[in-house]
Amino acid sequence: MMLLRPDRAERLARIVDRLNVAEDVTGDLLRSIVTEASDRLTASGQGRTAAQLEALIEAGGWIDAALLLIETALPCWKLRRLAYDEGEWQCALSRQRELPEWLDEAIEVSHRNLALAVFKAVVVAMLQDPTISPAAYAPTIQPWVVGRG
Repeated sequence: MMLLRPDRAERLARIVDRLNVAEDVTGDLLRSIVTEASDRLTASGQGRTAAQLEALIEAGGWIDAALLLIETALPCWKLRRLAYDEGEWQCALSRQRELPEWLDEAIEVSHRNLALAVFKAVVVAMLQDPTISPAAYAPTIQPWVVGRG
């Protein structure tokens, strides 16, 4: 399992700070998130996803880009909840969304802007889940060796 380098953690934390103060989505902000996710996309064999993400950014397909990032860069995370409450969008990502909420260790963030709430959850998940390879989540199965007597 590859751990998050301190400089990368700092860059992701700065992106979260930028997301917190942003009023609207910008292509530059989203490109900074895609840049940080690029090693995950490469490691998971999703190289062409970067081109798809760029096309969505150019077209203003913010939510589609966020969902594609979750699917490809964070394959073990799933959107658990997206709700609007008292002027803010609440977004929760979970590794085990089938569990009752009180047992789940979901990432929960909020923002006034829907797309920024989802992107903020993506970046927080990248901070909490420093692995770059989806294979790191797969259980290791040892071959069963039948002893010779």
